[in-house]
Amino acid sequence: MSRAGEFRLDGLIPHNASMHVRETLRCVAPATRRLSGRHRAFPCWLLSLILCLLFLLHPATAKTKPAPTLDPGYVPALAAADHLLHAWQSGDIESGMVLLTTHAKQSVSADVVERFFSDPGPSAYEITRGKLLKPGRYEFPVVLVIGNAKNSHPRRRFSSIVVVNTGNNDWAVDKLP
Repeated sequence: MSRAGEFRLDGLIPHNASMHVRETLRCVAPATRRLSGRHRAFPCWLLSLILCLLFLLHPATAKTKPAPTLDPGYVPALAAADHLLHAWQSGDIESGMVLLTTHAKQSVSADVVERFFSDPGPSAYEITRGKLLKPGRYEFPVVLVIGNAKNSHPRRRFSSIVVVNTGNNDWAVDKLP
């Protein structure tokens, strides 16, 4: 006769050889009965809650990387790019021309510069993080957003501005967007 939860080994394994297996199963059987059915030893909902909390709290305990230090010329270079794009936005050709290097003025015709600074109507710009090309020279990716009175959808033009240090911490735009 076998008791509930006991595995029958009659006929499969000789009696003496099965004694060790029977003793092992007797120790394991009550534990498996406790974990099965409605009365679990450790409720699944509690385990799920603990795992969710661990996953949610994990990023909070992670160390944040310190921000990379900026080159001392980054802020004035970004300001020069911003001033040029503000002059473009307001259609101020005089303020924009002052911010251009001689190289930038010579590489494009006066007509191109005039068209660039002509009043674009409703417009905006975005400047993203600049990249140091070499000491004293930065490139800033920009997006020029031009609205159209006729068309309700604004146009986006992706480009970049190159800003150089002309000496004495004066920064000028070397390449128009």
